[in-house]
Amino acid sequence: MKIALIIITTLLTFGQAYACDHCKKFADSKDFKIKSAQVIHNKKYGTLEFEIIVEGQAGKTVPTPVGKLDMAPVLGYVFPTTLKPEDIGFSATEGIVALALTSHPDFDDSPIWDENADGKFDNDGIIWHPHWVVLVEDKRVKGGLSVKEYKKADKIRKPATAPDMPMYMDSPGFPVVTQNNAIRVSVPTYRVNNKVSFNYDAVSCYMEVSAPDGGMSMDKPMLGVYNVYSVLSKKLTLPYKVK
Repeated sequence: MKIALIIITTLLTFGQAYACDHCKKFADSKDFKIKSAQVIHNKKYGTLEFEIIVEGQAGKTVPTPVGKLDMAPVLGYVFPTTLKPEDIGFSATEGIVALALTSHPDFDDSPIWDENADGKFDNDGIIWHPHWVVLVEDKRVKGGLSVKEYKKADKIRKPATAPDMPMYMDSPGFPVVTQNNAIRVSVPTYRVNNKVSFNYDAVSCYMEVSAPDGGMSMDKPMLGVYNVYSVLSKKLTLPYKVK
């Protein structure tokens, strides 16, 4: 828990102090101003119901494509949690587990799911969809945070639904619904090792891919946080508990 708080404090400090050229246009959007959030344990159906309420219309604003993977923009509504990487199917590692609801029109990192139901599995990255990620401090980007990377030669345990990208990121395929000012996702409890008691927070942010020539860069993380638009608890102390 101490390590997690250090990481998200870094996110808050750097994310509010800087802004990137690509993400400034979203900074004042009410679609990313979080009013409330909740995680409810639905015992009847064995699920955890995650919800974020914003001032504007949740999910209405999506990134403008740049036409390539490198520097591709990613918008996200994110739930940092006190869950462990092992709870979501990864090997034990340092970092903070977060459930990120994302939209990114330049690539599709959930190839086994057809989110827009058009019969194609590689063209719907713009549709809001979920990822489990492990976040770590990263001073290479102004947001101070990135999805933790690993070398392809490393023998780590990862979920079968994880995309073929050398990061602690999963594409679990949970249903995401946007409705007026709410964005919601339903997670079966068995997919989090039946952990139904944990703390969380709610964040909206801008992320960006770094993949020059389709590979990894030493200068920037493959997926880094560049700007934080809204933090429910203000201080990112993860004060909220599952109801």
